This record gives sequence, C-alpha cells and structure tokens, in this order.
Amino acid sequence: MSFATRDGRGWMPDYLVSIDSGKCIGCGRCFKVCGRHVMILKGINEEGDLVELDSDEDDEIEKKIMVMNDEGACIGCGACARVCPTSCQTHAAAATAGA
Repeated sequence: MSFATRDGRGWMPDYLVSIDSGKCIGCGRCFKVCGRHVMILKGINEEGDLVELDSDEDDEIEKKIMVMNDEGACIGCGACARVCPTSCQTHAAAATAGA
C-alpha cells in the first residue's frame, strides 16, 4: 500500500501506538492538536490506578497523564509528537505492501 499527499507526493503515516506514563506530564498539548480523540487525559490515584477525571476525585489524583483513547482513529500526521515536550510517545510507520 502506498500513501500520498493530496497533490500526489509520497508520504508515510507515523501512527501513535503508545504513551509512556512514566514520562508523560499531562500537559495536554498533544490532546489540543489532535482533532480525532486518539488520546484522553486520565488521572493516576495513590494506588497507581488509572481513573477518570471529575471534580469529586481531584483530591485523590497524584498525577494526570494522557492515555490512548481511540488508537484506530489516528491518521499518522505526527502533530502530537511535534508538540510533546517529553517525547513520551511511540509512533510506528504504516505497514507497506509486501512488508
């Protein structure tokens, strides 16, 4: 499979496949540039469990991080990687025909 830009130039999508929770600082920059809801902000509680963020649990949240929400929605544009200050994301090139 080959990929191309609108005017026919070759292009290889670089899909977001994971986010390192140890490096992520929960700044939300990646979330703001992604219009496809690939990621979502979650909290980590005192026990180290991922929890939904709501106003009732804010006192129990130790850290906020971005996590994968809908990885299938990623179009591989790389905008999230360009704005991430901690390089906490892992991306993978799209599979090509014959690979």
